[in-house]
Amino acid sequence: MSNTIIEANDATFQSTVLESKGTVVVDFWAPWCGPCRMQGPILERFVGKNEEVTVVKVNVDESPNVAQAFGIRSIPTIAVFEDGVAVLGAAGVQNEAKLTKLIADAKEHAKEHAAGAHEHAS
Repeated sequence: MSNTIIEANDATFQSTVLESKGTVVVDFWAPWCGPCRMQGPILERFVGKNEEVTVVKVNVDESPNVAQAFGIRSIPTIAVFEDGVAVLGAAGVQNEAKLTKLIADAKEHAKEHAAGAHEHAS
């Protein structure tokens, strides 16, 4: 993974997020959004401490198709993807503790979903 933040857009979202293995945190934002500017430095600190997580920023003004596909209605919105699947999300500024909990909850949710799918396949 990486300890830098990656930019994605309508053209690169599939390869950057949906085809990724592991945990990807996506920050849906816009440059004119004050709270989004507050979220940026929090994500920079977070990614520096959590190298196993990939952080991706999507500017909703430049990537309307991705924002629409995931039903983004307010920004900033943080979405957590596990192995390319959107698992959980949260609107508004998320501090490092909230990000850590959101990722832990997403991992647990993905694990429960995978176990349930496995049980149904048996």
